[in-house]
Formats: sequence, C-alpha cells, structure tokens
Amino acid sequence: MHQTLLTLHSINRWLVLASLVYSIIISWNGYRTNRVFSGSDNAVRHLTATIAHIQLLLGLYLYMISPIVKFNVAEASSTGMIGEHLFFRLVHISLMVIAVVVITIGSASARRMDTDQLKYRTMLWWFSIALLIILVAIPWPFSPLVQRPFFRSF
Repeated sequence: MHQTLLTLHSINRWLVLASLVYSIIISWNGYRTNRVFSGSDNAVRHLTATIAHIQLLLGLYLYMISPIVKFNVAEASSTGMIGEHLFFRLVHISLMVIAVVVITIGSASARRMDTDQLKYRTMLWWFSIALLIILVAIPWPFSPLVQRPFFRSF
C-alpha cells in the first residue's frame, strides 16, 4: 500500500505543477484578452484546487510514515545550512501546506468575483504565488539545501 501511495504521490506532484501552470496561462490569456470566464475555465480552476488537495492529503500521510521525519536529530549543520531532516520536517511541509492554502483561497475568491476580469486576475495572482511557494519548497537536484532527483525509482 505504501508503494502505491508513493507512486501516486510522485505522479500527482507533476499534475499539481502542470495544472497550476495551465491555470496561470489561461488566466493570463483570459485577463489580457478580456475573454469571458467560461465553464471550462471554471472547471480548470476547480480541478487545480482538487489536485492540490489530493496531493496535500497524500503528502501528509507520507509525512507521518517517513523515516526522515521520524529521525529525531533535526539540527543545522556546522556550516549553518539546513540539513535534510530539518528541511523535510519543517520547511518542505510548511511551505507546501501554505501553498495549498493559497491555492484554496485563490480558487474560492475567483469563484466569488463579480466580473470575468476579476476572476482571471484573482486566479492569476493567487495561483502564481502558490506556484512560487511550491518551487521554493521543492528539493531540486541542484538545491544547496537538499537534493532529490526529478524522478525516483522506488
């Protein structure tokens, strides 16, 4: 079961990024061209938030069973850099939860806006902020904090 959840988590994280980028693109185009906020735009907004919520639930479950998080020593190294344990115990999880909250606020706010332009602009700003937070929280292969490959074999 854990293996299945790890695979789902790996696939869904790319879906979160792809749906956020797609939502940002359609909201930018809609805002720039004064397009009507269509049903498909609303579906993309809703689907992006749903995918993010699923990823949050999968991530929280994996966070609870992770041996890295269960490791008791979470301290900064002698160079002052954040170690892998501290990164995953505090930084990664905190920023990802904040990003999903930002997506949720943006999605709900866009749905309640009166005009199409406000809906697009709201989606554009909130989803862009969430994407930026997610990009900061990802353990990139080139990160000085902690490195992970783009695709892991389990």
